[in-house]
Amino acid sequence: METQGLVSMTDEAQLRWMVMGDTTRQPTVVMLHGGPGLPDYLGDVASMVADLAPVYRYDQRGTGQSLWQGSHSFARHVDDLVELLDAWDVPKAVLIGHSYGTNLASRFCLRHADRVAATLLMCGPFVGDWRTGDRAERARRMSAVQQERLRELEKLPHRTEEQEVELLTLAWFTDHADPERGWHWAAQGARRRRPVNWSMNGELGKEGRADPLDEHLAELRACLPARAELLGGTDDPRPVPALEALALRLALPLTMIEGAGHEPRLEQPEVVRKHLRRFVRNTLGA
Repeated sequence: METQGLVSMTDEAQLRWMVMGDTTRQPTVVMLHGGPGLPDYLGDVASMVADLAPVYRYDQRGTGQSLWQGSHSFARHVDDLVELLDAWDVPKAVLIGHSYGTNLASRFCLRHADRVAATLLMCGPFVGDWRTGDRAERARRMSAVQQERLRELEKLPHRTEEQEVELLTLAWFTDHADPERGWHWAAQGARRRRPVNWSMNGELGKEGRADPLDEHLAELRACLPARAELLGGTDDPRPVPALEALALRLALPLTMIEGAGHEPRLEQPEVVRKHLRRFVRNTLGA
C-alpha cells in the first residue's frame, strides 16, 4: 500500500510525497530520484525494500505533482529535504539516491550529516572530466542518422509532444547495456517521466559546473555516515573509471553490476533487489 500527500515549504512551494511500508518503524529510507528536472520514477525500487523499512519518495520541486515556478539551487533542494524530513518526523534517514539523486544526497550530507543514518549512491555522482568519455561512448552506441536527428531536435526552439518524446528516447536509449531493450525503456520513460523541467536542469547544471562536487570530496569523505556505499553498472556510458576513482577518494566500497547500464534496476532487477535488501538489513542491524 502507498500513501501520498503534500508538504508546504517555507517559500510556499508544495511538494508531493509518497510512502510505502510501516511509518512507525525506524530507520526510514528516503529515495532521491535523478534528473535534474524529472519527476520521481523510483517506485519499483521502493517496493524492493518497503517490507523492511518505510520508504519515502517525492517529486522534487518543479517536477511531477510538485508544481512550482521559480529558480533552482542546490541549497534550496537541500532545504526541501530537511523540511520534508521534519514534516515526516524523521530525525535521521537512510538516503538512497540515483543519478542526480546521488549528487543531492552528497550535498545534503555536506550540510546535514547529523540527519543521515546511511547512504547508498547508485550510478553517481560522477566527478572529474567524465563527460568527455560519456559523449564518446554515447556516440559509439548511436548511428550517424540518430546522432544527426538528436542534434536537429535539440536545436528546435519549440518541440511538439512527439518531437519531445523522440528527443528523450534518442538521448536515453544509450544509457542501457542492451540497445534494443534500451530503446523500449527509453521510449517508455520519455512518455512517463514528463514533463521535463528543462529550466531546472539548466540551472542546476550551471551551478554544478560553477561549484563542482569535486572540490568538496575531502569534506564529503569526513561527513559521510559509517555505512555508505556506491553502486554502478558496468555498461553505463558514463566512464566506470570515474566511479572507481570516486570510490577511492571517498574510501567507499563500490559494487559494479554486470550487464547493466545507468539504470541497473531495469536490466538486472533481481541483483539490485538483493543488494538493496542487504544494505537496508545491515543498516537495521547497525
